[in-house]
Amino acid sequence: MRIVKFLLEHKAALALVACLLVVQAFSELSLPRLTSDIVDVGIQQSGIEDPSPEVLTDESHGVLRLLLSEEDRELYDAAYAQDKTSAADQRLWCLTDQGKERRSELNDALQVPLVALYQMRQSQDVSLSDLLAAYDAGLLTDQQIQDAMAQTDDKISEVGESMVRQQAIEAAKDEYFRAGVDLGDMQMGYLLRTGGIMLALAALAMVVSVLVCLVASRTGAKIGRDLRERFFSRVVSFGEEEMNRFSAASLITRGTNDINLIQNVSIMFQRMVMYAPILAIGGIVLVAQTNLSMAWVIVLGIGVILAVVILLMAITMPKFRIMQTLIDKVNLVSREILSGMSVIRAFGGEEREQHRFEDASEKLMRTQLFTNRAMSFMMPAMMLVMNALSVLIVWVGSGYVDQGTVQTGDLIAFITYSMVVVTSFLLIGMVSIMLPRANVAADRIYEVISTEPVIHDGKGVEGTAANWPAAVAAGGLATDDEPEGVEGGAAARPGATVEFRNVCFRYDDGSDDVLHDVSFVAEAGKTTAIVGATGSGKSTVLKLVERFRDVTSGAVLVNGTDVRDMTLAELHGTFGYVPQRSFLFNGTIASNVIYGNEAASDQRVQDALQIAQAAEFVEGLDQGVDSPVSQGGTNVSGGQRQRLAIARALATDAQGYLFDDSFSALDYKTDAALRNELQTRLAGKTVIIVAQRIATVMHADRIVVLDDGIIAGQGTHEELLRTCDEYRDIALSQLSAQELGLEGGER
Repeated sequence: MRIVKFLLEHKAALALVACLLVVQAFSELSLPRLTSDIVDVGIQQSGIEDPSPEVLTDESHGVLRLLLSEEDRELYDAAYAQDKTSAADQRLWCLTDQGKERRSELNDALQVPLVALYQMRQSQDVSLSDLLAAYDAGLLTDQQIQDAMAQTDDKISEVGESMVRQQAIEAAKDEYFRAGVDLGDMQMGYLLRTGGIMLALAALAMVVSVLVCLVASRTGAKIGRDLRERFFSRVVSFGEEEMNRFSAASLITRGTNDINLIQNVSIMFQRMVMYAPILAIGGIVLVAQTNLSMAWVIVLGIGVILAVVILLMAITMPKFRIMQTLIDKVNLVSREILSGMSVIRAFGGEEREQHRFEDASEKLMRTQLFTNRAMSFMMPAMMLVMNALSVLIVWVGSGYVDQGTVQTGDLIAFITYSMVVVTSFLLIGMVSIMLPRANVAADRIYEVISTEPVIHDGKGVEGTAANWPAAVAAGGLATDDEPEGVEGGAAARPGATVEFRNVCFRYDDGSDDVLHDVSFVAEAGKTTAIVGATGSGKSTVLKLVERFRDVTSGAVLVNGTDVRDMTLAELHGTFGYVPQRSFLFNGTIASNVIYGNEAASDQRVQDALQIAQAAEFVEGLDQGVDSPVSQGGTNVSGGQRQRLAIARALATDAQGYLFDDSFSALDYKTDAALRNELQTRLAGKTVIIVAQRIATVMHADRIVVLDDGIIAGQGTHEELLRTCDEYRDIALSQLSAQELGLEGGER
């Protein structure tokens, strides 16, 4: 799964979480066993844990030694020593340190003899003192005793190992009573000791659980942060081709909703999905240790749960993929309606757009309802399996308890461990509700961050300042104290020469050329205009200069260097660009003007506004350059927005300025004043203007006429009026023959 690959980028955190989860599982899995011990040992066995008593009466010590085999007597003799402090009439034998070290072996050795001793005392057919006296007198041999013990062992073993141990514990309890040990104190001591251990383990589990939540939350937040950084850095490197492939609405959904989903599921994955198998494995191991004969019940429950999860995953996974696409559709429709509200109202399209939004929203609702209904079936099914499993375990286990092969506490522990195993798979089932959607979201994010932009950074041109607004020395930039390129007319950086050399361009292999065999030179320090009918490829020329697109064939050269060999920072630092659709950022007028040169001084901002013919309306605002600008510049008029966009370009110290039909919203008076300022204040800079108005371009040093992507002519205004029919037709459609200076008013 893709989401797992994102998680594996944080291996150290995952390893730490895994270690903490192991500790938490150990703590939680220890509690059922301790609960079982409290029931079986603390309550039923009065706190006696081992069949081998820690204290023996003198009589019992002697009889047990007779009942042991020759091999076990050596262990027995080393395990017990006479208590020197005991009274003469009640001599006691106490367990030694060596006996405590070998307690397990001693338990096995004394288990059957203790039961035999207890039975002899209960039957009262045999006097223990007479038995010892007969052995001392030689009337009873070791062989006879061992033969009798063998028969006793066979009879006792028929009831099962668990019952033999319980009888041995009962015999040990009787021995403690005869030795004068207070069983109440022993029981209370065991309960307090075991209860204290349980409290300590519960506290440990709580602390570890908090640490797991902390580490998982931090890791999830880092995953979200890293994905957003990678996603955004990739998106800002996209050109027009990638932006057309991924719509803006889809990119917004992916960058917000999808990444948030991945972040949340990443946290749940660490806290639940990683914990479930650890808990399940531990539970299965402990189930096997408790009673392997009932393990088939657990296997049955797990099989049913897995079947339910797999069935639901198969049903809902395709729907989750459709759901994310439908969310994109809803965002797209919403974005279009909000952005085009004025057009919708102007043409009375409110009802139509309402239906369009309702249709997209209803499709999303139906898909969500289907997946939610399918997934809502999971929890009741899981609870049914768990409850049915509990009933089945009690029903089967009660038979074992009745037979004496399983103790009550063991059955309680078995039920608890069974629920732990089932709950582990239940956790996976719960997370599986979100995993399919998260995986789809991860695939969508990976699709974006793995997309290589068609426009690649060039190797760079030696001696060109990559960070052009930041350092004066890097390329001869004017300082803010002396912004020569704006204030005085003497260019701080010389103009750039732009050459189109046999350029052809098409949007894709199956389409026709938008530009075909276009060749012209925009000389440094001069103004070049590009005119033509709508759709003739004028704006495409500027996009190729800025490398928003790459030429299909031919080359675009800036100062003799192919733009594909320049870094994008170098190229964009060479030009100040004003797009056809002026866009302003949320902030102030000043923040928008200095967007391309944050080090610009107040004087430079004022000069840029003055040249762009925006100073007058800015000064009329209450807050001047600190007046707020809404997103997109919707709180200013179209002409004001264009002038502020022009000022933003002029505030930079570029070598050339590209104006993509940037004067269309200006009145003729403002247009003429702006052109006059550009000619006067930007002497030495290269200016390329795309325009529809002949009055805007007629004073340019060179005019390039495009007709359906082909150069129909180029030259000065006067030359083109004489030699280029296309230019003459455009000019006469806007100005009269007299205004154009044609002889006799010729059309």
